[in-house]
Amino acid sequence: MTKYFGTDGIRGKANEGLTVELALKVGQYLGYTHRGKKIVVGQDTRLSSTMFASAIAAGATSYGADVYLLGVCATPALAYTVNNHGFEGGVMISASHNPYHDNGLKCFASNGMKISSQFEDEIESYIDGDISIEPAHENEIGRVIDFASGVDAYLEHIESLIDVRFDNLKIVLDCANGSAVSSAENAFKTLGANVIVMNNEPDGININTNCGSTHPESLMDRVVSEKADMGFAFDGDADRCLAVDHKGNLVDGDGILYILGRYLKEKEMLKDDTIVSTVMANIGFKKVCEKYGLNVITTQVGDRYVYQEMFANDYKLGGEQSGHIILKDYATTGDGVLTALVLSEVAVKHNQSLFELNEEFVQYPQLLENLRVKDKKVILEDATVAKEIERIENELGDEGRILVRPSGTEPLIRVMVEAKTQEICDRHVSDMIEIIKNIG
Repeated sequence: MTKYFGTDGIRGKANEGLTVELALKVGQYLGYTHRGKKIVVGQDTRLSSTMFASAIAAGATSYGADVYLLGVCATPALAYTVNNHGFEGGVMISASHNPYHDNGLKCFASNGMKISSQFEDEIESYIDGDISIEPAHENEIGRVIDFASGVDAYLEHIESLIDVRFDNLKIVLDCANGSAVSSAENAFKTLGANVIVMNNEPDGININTNCGSTHPESLMDRVVSEKADMGFAFDGDADRCLAVDHKGNLVDGDGILYILGRYLKEKEMLKDDTIVSTVMANIGFKKVCEKYGLNVITTQVGDRYVYQEMFANDYKLGGEQSGHIILKDYATTGDGVLTALVLSEVAVKHNQSLFELNEEFVQYPQLLENLRVKDKKVILEDATVAKEIERIENELGDEGRILVRPSGTEPLIRVMVEAKTQEICDRHVSDMIEIIKNIG
């Protein structure tokens, strides 16, 4: 088990759990590994992102790599740049949907995918002083190069994947005061949409604050009040997307996967008619997919696990309820803006609203609560917790489920119950939370 890396890179509170010294060491090891080569660094809009980008750049250049600074960009823009512009690796500075005071380091390999667990282990060994490496000699020190223009190539790429115009669409975009400000509005306007943008004035602190994919309520209201065709909410680094139909209904990752699954199947682009999702996928999602001959394979929570399953079997579509959607033939990672563009393309090609496209998906009520704990492992291994899970599972039978799992990035236990009614969900989640609180 890794010590610093979680399911989505290294993450922690800036200057506490995640320090400049730690970022410097990550940069040093990447510079040593890629000596004489190029790496690219991107960041989101949070206050500490430039600080950590500078630390990565200083570390990597001192050990021999040239560092290209992409500036504020979406995580998928960073991944695309690494994969298509001759870079040996890349680092995205972001804590995704977390509050501004957190930050993170997501490391990418030359193929635009997140680095292997083995490489993570090597970096951790260096951080802990178990590996010694030699700094670059004076003639080997790398350069820091401004590469903000690299975002333009990414924008051109995602726009080129869409083969219709959006001239008759009115669309609201919630940029979460994050990385989507670098790409979302431009992409939709280039394709002809009438665009209304909200939460697109980042100040370093307002990223994800009551906005974006973690708080889509204001977008839901805005779509209705503007009489828009649809709306899209992104997270801090724009690798997630949630949609809103013209009636103000939220279309989460399950709904998006269902719509895109049927679309790709029609185009004969969906290998084995299979969608890769996670254990969080709604029962209603599985039922409607079954109705249309779509197979659903589930993995543990985390887009890296979804992608591993997709990569191993060449599956073309996968994602999470939270809005991480991976279109494998289009991108190597979740891409919120690309997801929004393709959903809009489906609506135009079918001449249907998002509401109509998603109408047959009847979502089971689901309640998810997070509980901060001292030790996730102690909770998950407790016999009382196991007994309560078994009791609830027996009571729900085939018409519901309970999932108790640890957060991959925070000291939280997540309790999720899905059932035929909200009342049943509320009752079982409450019972489970009480048991966990009593353990401490």
